[in-house]
Amino acid sequence: MLPRTLLPLALLATVLLPAAARAEGGMPQLDFANPLTLSQVWWGALIFIVLYVLLSRLALPRVGEVLEERARRIAADLETAQAAKGRSDAAAKEVADATARARAEAQAAINAALDAAKQEAAGRIAALNQRLEKQLQDAEAQIEAARASAMRALREVATETAGTVIARLTGAPPDQARLDGAIGAALATRRIG
Repeated sequence: MLPRTLLPLALLATVLLPAAARAEGGMPQLDFANPLTLSQVWWGALIFIVLYVLLSRLALPRVGEVLEERARRIAADLETAQAAKGRSDAAAKEVADATARARAEAQAAINAALDAAKQEAAGRIAALNQRLEKQLQDAEAQIEAARASAMRALREVATETAGTVIARLTGAPPDQARLDGAIGAALATRRIG
């Protein structure tokens, strides 16, 4: 596509080039003395001008319109894509924020459940410890009562046995006060009663 300012120069070159070639005795296809060559050059120039006018007036503006429409459509598509990207970025940020909030809430719920379970377990342990302490005290009291009863029974058995042995050996009943004192001293040395 030649601009309109170059059209006269192209015509001038078309006329001058054959003359220069002829002066040199050059190319036979540029021999303008031959009427066939001259008519071919004029018809070629005429066809070129007609095609140039038709293309510049009819075809090329339509091509330009198509290119402009394509550029507008591409620009609109790019704007739509950028808007969609902005919306998707915002949605992704929302999802990330919601996920973070849900995790924080879940962690808080887990911590609260753990604290409640720890408090409940501490309460149960305290109640169990109280019950075990009471049972331990009751058992110690029973053991002490049984020990005291066994000590009294031991003292009685020892006194009766010693009295029976003395009576059989000596034939006379033993002195009860002396017998009680001797048994008490023997039990005291052994830390029994």
